[in-house]
Amino acid sequence: MRRILFSTLKIVVSAALLYFSLRKIDLAELVARIDVSSLGWIGVAIAVTFLQIFVGVLRWREISAECGAPLPTRQAMRFNVIGTFFNQTLPSSIGGDAVRLWLVARSGAGWRAATYSIFVDRAIGLIALAVVIVASLPWSYRLITDPHGRSALLFVDFAALAGGLGFLLLGRLPWPWLKHWWGTHHIHACSVIANRVLFSCAHGPKVAVLSLLVHVLTVVIAWCVVQSIAAPVLFGQIFQLVPPVMLITMLPISIAGWGVREATMGLAFGYAGLMTNEGVNISLLFGAVSFIVGLVGGLVWILSVEKADQGTVPIAVPK
Repeated sequence: MRRILFSTLKIVVSAALLYFSLRKIDLAELVARIDVSSLGWIGVAIAVTFLQIFVGVLRWREISAECGAPLPTRQAMRFNVIGTFFNQTLPSSIGGDAVRLWLVARSGAGWRAATYSIFVDRAIGLIALAVVIVASLPWSYRLITDPHGRSALLFVDFAALAGGLGFLLLGRLPWPWLKHWWGTHHIHACSVIANRVLFSCAHGPKVAVLSLLVHVLTVVIAWCVVQSIAAPVLFGQIFQLVPPVMLITMLPISIAGWGVREATMGLAFGYAGLMTNEGVNISLLFGAVSFIVGLVGGLVWILSVEKADQGTVPIAVPK
């Protein structure tokens, strides 16, 4: 019952935010702007999305090996592509992580190693996103002149950065009880792994570059969408506005980020002195690209060995 209530709430949140966001745009006008060249740019965005997934696979392999769950590149790519499908269908923007966890555990790594690999991968990605936003703050502050927008940007980014740094600090604290108390020992173990990955000569530079590249490619995907409808937005403006929107969209309060992404993008464009409707247009097409990639992931899932072996048994992670 609790799961049903949470899922229903997320559906309501997505529907409500989409309703208020779509009131700001003319869908007929948006459709009229899409032509053959637009489809070409959308195709490029889809290709860049698959490249982004592959870059994420390379990072995940480095992390999963340290967690005791080594993955071949081909298998990790398949799991990540399948995850994109469940990101679109499960009531959360990170629902694919739960399915990736299940797939890794079923492949022989075990539930603990699989959970650690997914959690550490997600945490490092979040830290990298916060770093990208902090690095672009001098330019973002010049772009966003609205005081409320500036305050929201600072709060969201530094909250994420503080959470990430606090997570890393946890693994360096010398207190023995952190390793044994039921409330902290798993998080502490993940923090130790994250520190080992990020601050090692063997993995650190590679994981850092791959993590930053994942978020840069998100901006490139959004830029392709901008080009597809010839929106009057510069690449630098997209680079400054999209990462904070993606950070907020990661909150598991909607279905695949729908509604939250559109509302946040519209607000961000408004705070930056740009046309709010263009922000919503770009967000809708960005979501459409993710949805198309998710459909490919669904096809991979249907044809996968794991789906055939699973049969009618529901996917579930042991409590």
